[in-house]
Amino acid sequence: MAVDLTIFVYYGYKKNMSCVTMDDEYEHILAESANIIINEAMKNAFDHLRYMEQSQERTSQDQNPNKTSSYKKKTMAWTACKDFTVELGKQQIEEFISTWEIHESWLHCIDFLRATELEFSKQYHYQVKWSIPTRRKPIPYATACVYFIIEVSKIKPSTLPVEVYYFTESNRLKHRPNETRFREKWLKDIIESKMFLMETVNF
Repeated sequence: MAVDLTIFVYYGYKKNMSCVTMDDEYEHILAESANIIINEAMKNAFDHLRYMEQSQERTSQDQNPNKTSSYKKKTMAWTACKDFTVELGKQQIEEFISTWEIHESWLHCIDFLRATELEFSKQYHYQVKWSIPTRRKPIPYATACVYFIIEVSKIKPSTLPVEVYYFTESNRLKHRPNETRFREKWLKDIIESKMFLMETVNF
């Protein structure tokens, strides 16, 4: 027997009857469940990435027991929310990426993109564009972008530091400074994928 998915709520007379459909409630439950699943998946992906990085470092150390790791975790103090400016954010991003272990042939430029107003914070978006120009190709065919978001809270004490995270254009997994070690390979993979795509497309 078919189940009626409509619940009728009577207020006094039948002519004032209003109805609430189960479909709306069901969609709301599905949306909440999907949001929980997505957040959990992103957390697991981030944890897995950190685990893989640590495993690679341990494997490298095991294969070269006499070689001490030259990498030292670098920490950086970000400005307080009350002192933040767009220009200061750009300067601190420059200072942060200077700690990355990448070849000197990589050149970059930093651009401020936009500011986004949220309910409890304001986000400032930056783009860092990387490339390897050469004498034969001073204008490179492909570039790799890393995007930074600096978040200034509206509700936390203004003396607390801003929140910062970044991601590459090929992967929306967000990384936090002082937690994830940046890999030069991420830039190389972006360039290589773009070059491969350009070779397969006939203009």
